[in-house]
Amino acid sequence: MIRKILIAPDSFKDSMSAKTVCDTIEKAILEVDSKYIIEKVAMADGGEGTIESLKQNLNGKIVKLNVKGPLLENVEAEYILDEKSKTAFIEMASASGLELVPIDKRNPYYTSSYGTGELILHAVNKGAKNIIIAIGGSATVDAGVGMLMALGAKILDKDKKSIKLGGKYLSDIESIDISAIPDINITVARDVENTLTGINGASYVFGPQKGAKPEMLEMLDNNLKHFAKIVRKQHKKEVENIKGAGAAGGLGAALLLIGAKLEKGIDIVMKLNKLEEKIIKSDLIITGEGKLDSQTILGKTCYGVAKLSKKHNKPVIAFSGILSEDSEILSNYGIDAMFSIVNSVESLENALNNADKNLYKTVKNVFRLIGIKE
Repeated sequence: MIRKILIAPDSFKDSMSAKTVCDTIEKAILEVDSKYIIEKVAMADGGEGTIESLKQNLNGKIVKLNVKGPLLENVEAEYILDEKSKTAFIEMASASGLELVPIDKRNPYYTSSYGTGELILHAVNKGAKNIIIAIGGSATVDAGVGMLMALGAKILDKDKKSIKLGGKYLSDIESIDISAIPDINITVARDVENTLTGINGASYVFGPQKGAKPEMLEMLDNNLKHFAKIVRKQHKKEVENIKGAGAAGGLGAALLLIGAKLEKGIDIVMKLNKLEEKIIKSDLIITGEGKLDSQTILGKTCYGVAKLSKKHNKPVIAFSGILSEDSEILSNYGIDAMFSIVNSVESLENALNNADKNLYKTVKNVFRLIGIKE
């Protein structure tokens, strides 16, 4: 018999935060039957919302400051600083995220990760020895050069002058001097496995959603290759073909250059949120995110939650805005049942606007069915 339910979803992109998803599912379940004991954990996989997810279980203080945004305008960003463990938790999207750039101004030729470097440097100056940084949701394809420069790197052109910020100017790099960057222990929470360059790299896969026109993709990819070549030649490091190096427009590669470790974001979030302990104590696990497809098994939230749940033989239900034709493969990876929350033909705009209502109705019907079985 189902008694205790753990709700552990990601956000539904452009419609509901993970917290809203949790609250909506809880409301629907309890209206069907108030006997259930509910525990909620808003999840993330290293993309947007990761720091929001971690806030619920971290004791650190929130630090706010003004940094340079993707277009070098002033934006207010934040991170969490745990003074006891000397650890800062940073989300790149807070300073260099796509959502900070108006749609008509999105252009990875000119957007920069400089503000992310400012966040890291501020945390270090506040005493942080360890940095955990989530790098999903960026507006950039600058190989993390902006971040490196904010941290103190000298990245010069043939005239020994600092290169301009933005993906367009990576081809001007003649030398990269990182000797002034502080010694920091950095762990990267990545949400994708893409390499830096090539057809599956940062430019071709993510450039279009950041505003890159088709004719820009080859140049950006070549510029990323040039960055990797300089790193290989001057620092004897391989950053071009490493899984995750292409995350956040190549920020993963820049972080590898300064000694960071790349890990799956979902693994870090599950550990910090003590999710396994909560799964063990539950009878049913509910997860969800905006889209479920074959790519989910590459490290998305639903896959991570299901995998950990199956370790303890717990049943898993997933709710999603879209169930792709290839989503059935997820039944082989621990998800016992999947439900799309879209119940009628409607425009994308309406589907996004009505997401909470559709989720509520779908969950309610599923638990009515569960009630019949019990």
